[in-house]
Amino acid sequence: MIVTCDGMRELEEKAFAAGATAESLMDEAGKAIAAAVEQFCPAPGLCRVVFGKGHNGGDALVAARHLAEAGWRVVLEEVFPREKLAPLTAKKLEELLALPAYGLQVEKTPDHAAVHSHSPKAILDGLLGIGAKPGLREPIRSAAAEINRLRHESGAMVFALDIPTGLDGDTGESGPDTVRADVTLAVGFAKQGELADSAIDHVGRLAVLSLPELDAAAAASIPAGDQVATPATLRKPRNLVQPRRFSVHKGDCGRVGIIAGSRGLTGAAVMAADAAVRAGAGLVSLFVTPDAYPAIAPAVRPEVMTSPVESYRDVLDRPFDVLAIGPGLGPNARHQDAEDLLAVIAAFAGPMVIDADALNLLSASPENLETLRRCAGPRLLTPHPGEMRRLFPESGALSRRETVVQFLDRFRSEEPEPGKAPLLTLLLKGARTVIGWREEGTVRISYNSTGSPGMATGGMGDVLTGTCAALAGQKLALPDAARLGAWLCGRAAEIAITHGWQSVESLCATDLPDFFGSAFNELRGGAPVS
Repeated sequence: MIVTCDGMRELEEKAFAAGATAESLMDEAGKAIAAAVEQFCPAPGLCRVVFGKGHNGGDALVAARHLAEAGWRVVLEEVFPREKLAPLTAKKLEELLALPAYGLQVEKTPDHAAVHSHSPKAILDGLLGIGAKPGLREPIRSAAAEINRLRHESGAMVFALDIPTGLDGDTGESGPDTVRADVTLAVGFAKQGELADSAIDHVGRLAVLSLPELDAAAAASIPAGDQVATPATLRKPRNLVQPRRFSVHKGDCGRVGIIAGSRGLTGAAVMAADAAVRAGAGLVSLFVTPDAYPAIAPAVRPEVMTSPVESYRDVLDRPFDVLAIGPGLGPNARHQDAEDLLAVIAAFAGPMVIDADALNLLSASPENLETLRRCAGPRLLTPHPGEMRRLFPESGALSRRETVVQFLDRFRSEEPEPGKAPLLTLLLKGARTVIGWREEGTVRISYNSTGSPGMATGGMGDVLTGTCAALAGQKLALPDAARLGAWLCGRAAEIAITHGWQSVESLCATDLPDFFGSAFNELRGGAPVS
């Protein structure tokens, strides 16, 4: 669920009317914030807590207490005199300072020398909440600028509490001193402005911290709308990672066919097939042209069955549960190959993931693109922004959300029958992947919440293609396969980096499947926080 600032205030009032208190919400929020910090920074270190006078500052102080008790060294930076603090925020500060030392240190103004000799590992931005607008005033302006300076100079991870200070929670508008967060911990629900295209570099990784009392208020008052894919939404109303029967066999877990690869572009096929195996597919078959077979066959993992095909149409005679088509096919396919690919895209009766050069083939002419209107089964398109512009030139003047909605409206053809899978799902890749599909007469939108700047490297899309195909083969509808696949790939990247196996510079697409198991287990076990 995504709310406006006024909508969030209304939910808080409903929660208060149902018996919640501002203090109970603050205590819940602070505990969840601390748990999220530990999710992204598993080893304790020095945390600098920059807090303002309102309840956003109170949330930061409660989080500071939990972090201190977990072994973090905490430096409290007071931006306002204590007599100006809101009563509840002042109470939380008194409670914190009354605890055993826990390495706490209180500063009126930043000690730059101390900062450089003991660089913080994490910084909590607890300056302003959702009421803030661009155009910060002192002393908030200097405190926000200091957070940005520390992030730049020390490499500390900045956590914005509820919203980055200075960002408009409704529009995503920012100013020159708006905090640039690595992770924004949205309390209760994501705010509309946090999902604006212009806000991405200020929000960073968006993590939504569920609070039961706010969830109860929302359930009674807000209709379903756009959504952020989080562990909670991937588990409800139906858990997308179901436990397997003990008697399950490989045929039950999906027969996945992949048409990918060509001479000089062998890696894409290998990565897509590897990801499909590691994402749980029962049987994975990779189909390549005869000239590419000698290079690709020895490179794939032994679980993958690799076959040369003279015509891609031959794949239609095989009993697959799902097909993936496109990675590494190359931009210069023979005329006959192009005709065969279009025939497969149109004729395969099961679900299909269409990526990369298969998307470019569709965009090569209006006639090719019309293939999407006559497909025999549901299709998931996974373009990056460049491929999207070729498919839908109008996207250059639209927001990412508008692009998804208008493209699906353009190719709406027939609505699916009740209970049937949507005919077309669009996954627009990027720093905030947007997934859309038509359901009950409208376009449903889901934003992916996971990921890292380390994913800005070749091959990530090929891994996503294989992952989504494997999930669809395990009987997930394509919108669910897309939501879970994007979340899984992004979370695997985060785990690889936060646990020290890789950095944002060293992460490779081939690293991701090694961490699928950890990401699956988090979803299955109810762990991660966000």
